[in-house]
Amino acid sequence: MKRFAIFALFASAVLLGRSTIAGEEWAKAKLEKSPRHGEWVTLEHDKRKVQAFVVYPEVKEKATAVVVIHEIFGLSDWVRVTADELAEAGYIAIAPDLLSGMGPDGGGTDKLGGADGVRKAIQGLPPEQVTADLKAAVDYVAKLPACNGKVAVGGFCWGGGQTFRFATNSKDIKAAFAFYGTGPEQAEDIARIACPVYGFYGGNDARVDATIPKSTELMKAAGKSYEPVIYEGAGHGFMRAGEAPDANEGNKKAREEAWKRLKEILAKL
Repeated sequence: MKRFAIFALFASAVLLGRSTIAGEEWAKAKLEKSPRHGEWVTLEHDKRKVQAFVVYPEVKEKATAVVVIHEIFGLSDWVRVTADELAEAGYIAIAPDLLSGMGPDGGGTDKLGGADGVRKAIQGLPPEQVTADLKAAVDYVAKLPACNGKVAVGGFCWGGGQTFRFATNSKDIKAAFAFYGTGPEQAEDIARIACPVYGFYGGNDARVDATIPKSTELMKAAGKSYEPVIYEGAGHGFMRAGEAPDANEGNKKAREEAWKRLKEILAKL
């Protein structure tokens, strides 16, 4: 891959509108109240441009960075809120829009006409393009003057699966946090993983949970570190649903426990 050319777009993130999932206006409102510095940047690789949202923590020392991989809903306001919350916890967060260029006039998530259009576009993303986009994000954030060089990756739903898959394609990340996403099914892919993988799953998510035994078996056979945790009473997407104003107790409790676990692991990297 060519050396990445990076162009920062110095704009106040809280003033820029982006995709809001129906009923999640609360996420956009929360972003607008954030005191932290956020900005949009353009990552360039192989003649492709990827928009990404970066948020910086208010800390004295250089910080570990986290690449946030969005759900099947694309780079929504909730994903940006999550990046902001990671910065609040002391980490640099970068959330690339992997649908950059997939919309009309070269737009991304916000130009695809809502959830159905976003889902369709995501299903058509070339795997090698996703990998290259994520590598560009890792390369960019690792070289920031405010970063200590350590980078982890975490994703949700579709992004959880992509997190697990990206771990098979990068030796530059320190940890992978797969939230309710399925793992690779081929032993030769698992064999390439060079970092620990931490799984976060809802107890009421049979579709995804049915894949955990296979992932456990493959990771163990390959001598890799895989720590899945199932949060009983939570459904698929509990990190987003558990943060909403109308969150049920199962999702809310799971989100609180998973967030606590995530921060504890990040602190040890």
